[in-house]
Amino acid sequence: MRVLIVEDELLMAQQLRKGLEREGYSVLLAGDGQEGLELARAIDHDLIILDWMLPKLDGRQVARRLRQAKVETRILMLTARDAPTDVVEGLDCGADDYLIKPFAFEVLLARLRALARRAPVTQLPVLKVGDLTLDPATHQVSRGSTEIQLSHREFTLLHSLVRRTGQIVPRRTLIDAVWGYENSIESNTLDAFIHLLRAKVDAPPHRKLIRTVRGVGYMVQEGPPR
Repeated sequence: MRVLIVEDELLMAQQLRKGLEREGYSVLLAGDGQEGLELARAIDHDLIILDWMLPKLDGRQVARRLRQAKVETRILMLTARDAPTDVVEGLDCGADDYLIKPFAFEVLLARLRALARRAPVTQLPVLKVGDLTLDPATHQVSRGSTEIQLSHREFTLLHSLVRRTGQIVPRRTLIDAVWGYENSIESNTLDAFIHLLRAKVDAPPHRKLIRTVRGVGYMVQEGPPR
């Protein structure tokens, strides 16, 4: 289960991440509201742990914008604000649950399990770009009648690009999507995986779909480069 933690207190974020990973969760971190919003919109998560007090955008703003963008991921809001009016405001802005700091980690886990049970069961749509077909449910990829075998990371990278076809996906967003929030991952590692992906997905005689936007990132686009 994939969890996005949006928390600007580094120590707390790292402690939550370590605890959740011990429980089998896959965790991605964001250090401010703007980064959290971008990652929540760009990458599929099962749950979001969202701090109220954040730089750039606070938790309420992030929750509102996600709901306006039709992102239905369950949100657990964390805050030290415990007044009834604060709880009401947090829930009304789009959060699904509200946990007051300080809290026991066991309580956090129980809240996450409860939110996961309430999450809607949705069938992810099959994605198509030209003759490329990607099925998120089965991890099957093909171009025309030819099936393409991809590793887990190659599939995650391609999925992150295809689900935003026609849009530039920043390098940092792709690195976070494939490897998580790991400073040890070098930028040229992403380039190497793009090279491997192109060799499989854009191999002749197929038209090239994966494009480089120098200094920014990559994108999937059908037709000639714009």
